[in-house]
Amino acid sequence: MKLIFATSNNDKLREAREILNVQVEGTDLDIDEIQSLDPVEVATKRARAYFEKLNKPIFVEDVSLLFSYFKNLPGTYINDFWKSLGNNGLIALLDGKNDRSAVAQTTVLYIDKAGKEQLFIGKIEGSISKKPLGDNGFGWDSIFIPK
Repeated sequence: MKLIFATSNNDKLREAREILNVQVEGTDLDIDEIQSLDPVEVATKRARAYFEKLNKPIFVEDVSLLFSYFKNLPGTYINDFWKSLGNNGLIALLDGKNDRSAVAQTTVLYIDKAGKEQLFIGKIEGSISKKPLGDNGFGWDSIFIPK
């Protein structure tokens, strides 16, 4: 079985291959991502757009990081926040704040060859560290402390 993962990120592809234990192929097809704070809407519209172009089974992942203090921002915009601010900048957003709680959420939408959609959501509660911890993982992994 071969799956197409709507990403060209090699770290995400490696992780998906390890977790799913099947052949996972990325795609360089560029699809505009809608702007929304709703991760289900973002994943669904992206998956449908990829499916329409490729006409093959595909899955899309949307990763969100929700800071409780900021009423769940940056949420779906975490990638842009991280690219702009880096981990130290994300930490600085919570300087002096008592509430450092956060939720990491992964939303995956899979569309099979018949166009049937399946939604998967995973959430991990945790907090944002006061400094980056470790160098394992990628992105903001070093600042999110799972419960």
